[in-house]
Amino acid sequence: MSRGIDYGNLMHSAMRGLIRQVLSDVAERGLPGQHHFFITFDTTHPEVVIADWLHDRYPEEMTVVMQHWFDNLEVGEDAFSVTLNFGDSPEPLFIPYDSIRTFVDPSVEFGLRFETQDSGDDEDEDEDLPELHEVEEDDTPQDAEVVSLDSFRK
Repeated sequence: MSRGIDYGNLMHSAMRGLIRQVLSDVAERGLPGQHHFFITFDTTHPEVVIADWLHDRYPEEMTVVMQHWFDNLEVGEDAFSVTLNFGDSPEPLFIPYDSIRTFVDPSVEFGLRFETQDSGDDEDEDEDLPELHEVEEDDTPQDAEVVSLDSFRK
């Protein structure tokens, strides 16, 4: 029995490692130049920790911006935490990397997008793994061009 190389999971791990490295650098040195991040994450992920009022307002997905003001950025192996300001109300957030759906730095037209495949077949656990797409950004996440890596898969 031969086993294949799981390029999808390897790519996901590498891209989450990239996010972790970028955030680690920002935690140590601050945001350079015009860099800023739009981070969209799944608020239903069991390890996400946000205020109840934020979860009520964003029951499935939330996009946060790390730009002018953020505090207490701590970067871990599997997640990061940061305090962001929501209408003059600082709120701590705990965001696991595997809850991230998009990570975008529009200042340099860079972005990553992770998608989950919806499958009614629970027998194959790989069906629930995120799909990775590269995103090229213009000015905002809404103007993203998605380049699918699926064409390179068998």
